Order: sequence, then C-alpha cells, then structure tokens
Amino acid sequence: MSTATAEVNTTNHPVVSRERWLAERKTLLAQEKELTRLSDQIASERRALPWVRIDKNYVFDAPEGRRSLADFFEGRRQLLVQHFMFGPGWEQGCPSCSFMADHTGGMKIHLEHRDVNFVAVSRATLPEIERFRQRMGWQFKWVSSNGNDFNYDFHVSFTPQERATGAVNYNYGMVEFPSEEAPGISMFYKNDAGEIFHTYSTYGRGVEVMMGTYNMLDLTPKGRDERDVFYKMEWVRHHDRYEPAPLAPAAPAVSACCSGEQA
Repeated sequence: MSTATAEVNTTNHPVVSRERWLAERKTLLAQEKELTRLSDQIASERRALPWVRIDKNYVFDAPEGRRSLADFFEGRRQLLVQHFMFGPGWEQGCPSCSFMADHTGGMKIHLEHRDVNFVAVSRATLPEIERFRQRMGWQFKWVSSNGNDFNYDFHVSFTPQERATGAVNYNYGMVEFPSEEAPGISMFYKNDAGEIFHTYSTYGRGVEVMMGTYNMLDLTPKGRDERDVFYKMEWVRHHDRYEPAPLAPAAPAVSACCSGEQA
C-alpha cells in the first residue's frame, strides 16, 4: 500500500452506523473463512509434497565447532532453516532478514515442543555472524556455510558468474536479483535411520510467514503503510537503529462551551 492511499483511507474514510458496519463485516468474514479454508488446503498439499534425500555432507562453522546439518536437529525430527542474507565481508546482516529473525525468540520454545528445531544459516564467516548476533541480542543458533555449497545448492547465494548473466535461479525461476545473497526458509526431516530429507523451501514473499508484525499490521486501518516502490520494506531498520517511534499530532483541545459543559 502506498502512503498516499493510506492517507486517503484514513482521512476520508466512510463512517456508518453499527448495523451497516456489522453487515459489511459479516460479508468480509465469509471471505476470510474462505481464505482460511484455502490456506488449510494448501498446507495439506504442502505436507504431501515428495521429499528429496540429502546425500551431500554439509559441514558448517558453529560456535561449538564444526557441525553437520544432522547435528542441528538436536534430537528432533524437523529442522527449520532461515537462509539469512549476510555475506562475507558485510558490515551487518540484511535489515529484512533481521526483521524476520526478531520474531524467532518467542517462537523457539513453541517450535521445539512441536518437534521442530531452528537454525539460521549465512555465508558470512562465523566471527562476522557472532559479532552481529551479539549486537542484536539474539539467542538462536546461527552458523556459517562459508566453507560449503549449502547456500548455492538452495539458490540463496549467487556466484559472480551467475550474476554476470543478468539473471539468477531464485524462487524457482530465472530472475534479476540485486544482491549476491537472497532470503529463504527451508524445512528438513530426519528419520529414525538418520537420513535427512529436504521437504520444502519458500522464497521471495513466501518468507513473510516469519514476519508476525506484518500479520498485525494487516489488521490495522493503515495496513503496512509502505510506499509503492520495488523494495517495500525500505522502512525496516535493525531494531537497534530505529529513531524513536513517531506519534500522531495531538488532537486540538475542545473548549467547555463547545463541549456543551457550563463554564
């Protein structure tokens, strides 16, 4: 939503009786229920997708030493991986991926109680990751794939040769992409025999599933209140880089005579 649209919607918005509001709310409710049923159906079809066995032995740099992909399950059968945009030599991680990561703190314990472990993976070196993780105050596991092909195999990092062609393989198609790193989320399953399977990945706007703030903003009168530009998340900052949140101008005081009160 553009800023101009948000201003029109909030300044000149229709105001109606409670009865008319309720009638229109029920019409919208029917659409919301239809969307919920469709979402449930898609989730079922997502779970029914075939799997791909992971045969490559990916080894990552972790704070506790060199660790394999299998180690990150930590006794659970399911693993959620955030492909975090943070390349080697970068001063800091991507603000949008950081926005995603800010939501993991509250989810982690609940995911673990549903047999899911979480890990973030970036191609930055481990010292770079640790320095930024400590700055942001995050407690989740975050490891480096700098020494393996993991990011390239899951099409969230692109070689200079790939970028030189003008299009890279991202989000299941050849597209122009402005960076050497891209965001994504991948799911893996490990069976009792120790075999690991890739079950699902989502990219592009699919990563909004980690952005609970967006879900709340979608309920508000102004919505996401983003400018109509290519990079809609230009407003997002690292949580330690925001200026104080702006407040709406105070409403003018109503005098006693205008309010109907006696002076």
